[in-house]
Amino acid sequence: MFANRFSLLLRRHCATVAMGLACAVLPGTGAAAAVITVLMADESAAHTEFVRQLRETQEAGSRVELIHLVAGRPVSESVEEDHAAAAMRTRGARVAPADMPITMAVGVDAARTAIERPGQDPLVLAMLSRLDYESLKGNPALRRPDRWTGVLLREPAMADQIALIDAVMPQRRRLGVVATTESEPMVRELQRAATGWDLQVEYAPDAKALASVLRRLVPRSDALMVLPDLIGDSQPATLAVLRAGASAGLPVFGTSDGLVRSGGLAAAVSTPTQLAQQARVLGLKLASNSAAGGVLVECATPSTVRVNPTVARGLGMRLPEERELTERVTAIR
Repeated sequence: MFANRFSLLLRRHCATVAMGLACAVLPGTGAAAAVITVLMADESAAHTEFVRQLRETQEAGSRVELIHLVAGRPVSESVEEDHAAAAMRTRGARVAPADMPITMAVGVDAARTAIERPGQDPLVLAMLSRLDYESLKGNPALRRPDRWTGVLLREPAMADQIALIDAVMPQRRRLGVVATTESEPMVRELQRAATGWDLQVEYAPDAKALASVLRRLVPRSDALMVLPDLIGDSQPATLAVLRAGASAGLPVFGTSDGLVRSGGLAAAVSTPTQLAQQARVLGLKLASNSAAGGVLVECATPSTVRVNPTVARGLGMRLPEERELTERVTAIR
């Protein structure tokens, strides 16, 4: 019953987009109108900012429709449109119906609901961590052959992180990483990106083992890296890595603004504005694809470098400006 109700709700959203839509143009596809129905299950600051940026970066006349979810069920709706769209509707102007409806789920809870919904509209799962994506991969509904699903990871690729560390420490090659069993896919990606590096990886089976692992790892490392895994998601575990690095005079790199603010030296991150723009482009790319369906996974791009100047001074390091480091990191593409 809920699936039918949800399907009718989303179809009704798509049916109302005849008013005030922008034309999205993709290379080689011609012009086509698009509407984005956004599913959001929580009001976290990052998710709220993502939705705000998604709305504000739409083309003139575009429309974003927001459905709030509680326990996987739609409980309220908010239609957000620009003034030009509202004026066109008021004047009764006739606009062609959208032929590129897109559903976008923000965060892992909304993603779980979205992949179970009926319908063949392209689906974008945004603001997912790598661990979030790994938790969804076992659901067969994610890989339906009759629907395109795009997965936008909120962290940049490991190649960006390696490029940043190389730009900051060009003469050092020993990188220490504490990992968990759940972070094995990230470790493999890091190993592929770290060609020519002496990558030291130690696994911590639980929080109690972290201290002993760090004691073995620190002497063999020129820098430490915190992955976006169970350690990176745990403030006490992250602080333990930061303290170990500070005690040994080693810089610590990561993938989030939070780590840099907490005492990490630098990180390649992607801002909500960048993620919103990339999510919209990914949705249009899927909607214009004439193939049957599948899953397309993208890391966040472009990256923006964040640096903690206080930590840099404490380590006796003179780092380039964030803008210069950002240009170096993105130049590898």
